[in-house]
This record gives sequence, structure tokens and C-alpha cells, in this order.
Amino acid sequence: MKIHLITILTMPFFALDGDVSQKYAPIAVSKGCVVIDNSSIFRMHPEVPLVVPEVNPEDILAHNGIIANPNCSTIQAMLPLKVIDNKYHIKRVIYSTYQAVSGAGRLGIEDLETKADGNNLKKFPCSIYNNCIPHIDVFMEHGYTKEEYKMIEETRKILHRPDLPITATAVRVPVVNCHSESINIELEKDFDIYDIRLLLENSLGIIVVDNPEKNFYPLASKANGNDEVFVR
Repeated sequence: MKIHLITILTMPFFALDGDVSQKYAPIAVSKGCVVIDNSSIFRMHPEVPLVVPEVNPEDILAHNGIIANPNCSTIQAMLPLKVIDNKYHIKRVIYSTYQAVSGAGRLGIEDLETKADGNNLKKFPCSIYNNCIPHIDVFMEHGYTKEEYKMIEETRKILHRPDLPITATAVRVPVVNCHSESINIELEKDFDIYDIRLLLENSLGIIVVDNPEKNFYPLASKANGNDEVFVR
């Protein structure tokens, strides 16, 4: 009689506050699980890979039981940046983000939907209705918000460029879903803009939407419900 042994690998996905992940992720790992964590608590840990599947899947092999998921605004930026960096080597990055209220959770959406007058806010420090708020997460001693600092440090880790000059400005805008970003980059090598467009068009997870003469460019309303990153 043959005996067939089957090993089942469980990969729980933690979408929790950092303090909860910090407590329970190691317990799951001790039971044989590989944890994919969506909080920020493990992202910059030197022994935890920070992975965007289309960008650095090979980093998964270095895990010790925990794989970190980057910040939402970092993830979408990584797809075009990695493609360009591979060929032209990025010299510096300037981020400007326009982030939807869904990134702040259910209470952020409610603040927008109720058109709060500033007296009954559940999430934001001031009304998001008819406003853009340059305040995501908390302000840190160096003047960046924590959201901006996350983008800077996570980008460096994912690209394996710890000294890459980066600055970021993160702004919450009155849109329900889909973050938007402007990314200004300087390259080490001479480049052909048409070649860069071709690189983006042929890259996994990217859709080039670029015909301004016909008002054809990325819009949050069009990107909503899609997994791809829309670029022009």
C-alpha cells in the first residue's frame, strides 16, 4: 500500500492595524504559515521582503515567514518606475499624489458622502468635501507626513536603491476610489520618450492612456474596478 504525504502551505493575508499584525503574524508563522501583511509594521524590517508581484517577485524567496505589502500609493508607482529604472537608471524621483478617501477607510468615505461642514467629521481634520487636504497620516519631525515618508523609504527598498534621492507630497482629494499620482523623474542615461512609452505599453500591469488631443488620459472614474495602473 502506498502512502501519499501532502504538505499544505497556508498563506494568511493580514489586513489589520500594525499593532495587531505585530502580535499575531509571528504566531501564524510559528504554526507554519507564510503571512502576507498589509500593514506598515514590517515593511522596513531588513529581514522582511517588501514585494510588488509585477516588480520584484524574486524578493519573496528571501522571506522568513512574513512578506510585506507596500503602501497603496507606492505600489502603483513601482510598476512604471521599475521598468524605466531597469533600462535608464533613475537619478531622482519627485512624487505628488492625489489620494482618494477610500485610502482612509470607511470613515473617510463617510466624511465625503455626508458633505460634512467640519463639525461632525469622523476621519479627517477638516472637511474633505470641496477640499484637498495635504495631510495623510501624521506629520513627523522632519516635516514630511508619515504617508510621504513611507513612499520615500518603500521605493528605495523595492528598487534596491537605498540612497536614491526622493521627495514626496501626499494630498487627500475628494474622490471616492483610485489614487492618482504625478511622478517626475530624472534619469542617468539619455532616453528616447517613444522608447519609454513602448516599454510601458509592453509591461505587465500597465495600461498607457495617452491621447490628450482627444481628452484621453487616466481618470480615477475609468480606473475604478481595474487592477492595472493607468499611465500617460
